[in-house]
Amino acid sequence: MATTKVALVTGASRGLGLALARELAATGWHLILDGRGADALSAAAEELSARTVVRAIPGDVADPDHRAALVAAAWDLGGIDVLVNNASVLGPSPQPNLAGYPVDVLREVYEVNVIAPLALAQEALPQLRARNGVIVNITSDAAREPYEGWGGYGSSKAALEQWGNVLGAEEPDVRVYTFDPGDMRTQMHQEAFPGEDISDRPEPETVVPSLVALLDERPPSGRFSVSELVR
Repeated sequence: MATTKVALVTGASRGLGLALARELAATGWHLILDGRGADALSAAAEELSARTVVRAIPGDVADPDHRAALVAAAWDLGGIDVLVNNASVLGPSPQPNLAGYPVDVLREVYEVNVIAPLALAQEALPQLRARNGVIVNITSDAAREPYEGWGGYGSSKAALEQWGNVLGAEEPDVRVYTFDPGDMRTQMHQEAFPGEDISDRPEPETVVPSLVALLDERPPSGRFSVSELVR
């Protein structure tokens, strides 16, 4: 009998995380879902539980106890096949230039966007190694392009990308992917452009097939953008 696949998806109460969770649930994956908003996460879990086994654990990925609870839930379901580090924070809105960026806020951005995903990956690695698993770090073109006002968020994603590069080289039994979904019509994107109409951006659901193709095909560790994986 085939072993059911298990995915741990952070930031799964809305946006890309929820869209991916819906697709994985539809194909039989068991899910551990994280989100800061307990009500939104509960609603997502109620929806997805009609299709598959779901463990929804609200909390902040920057909290060590919360990360431990996520990994423990994965053990209970048999172990993690895929860890999707999707949860992140934007920082101030509108985005300030670096000359005036509050350093205390920058520390918080790095804690959530860089340190917490690595810490969660460290906790999950024993399971991922045993199951030849996959880590997916969700990034942004702001990690590579010098957009004015994006120094805080963009540099945090650049750091996320680099530790993913190194971990992929260090862990031969685990695939580590950096995935750039491009601009999407999400709450975070709206916060980045307060007052602007972002209705021309694609919905997160349009990105999911490319991400699922990456999980199915399992190329060597590396960085991939949605445009490279479009069918």
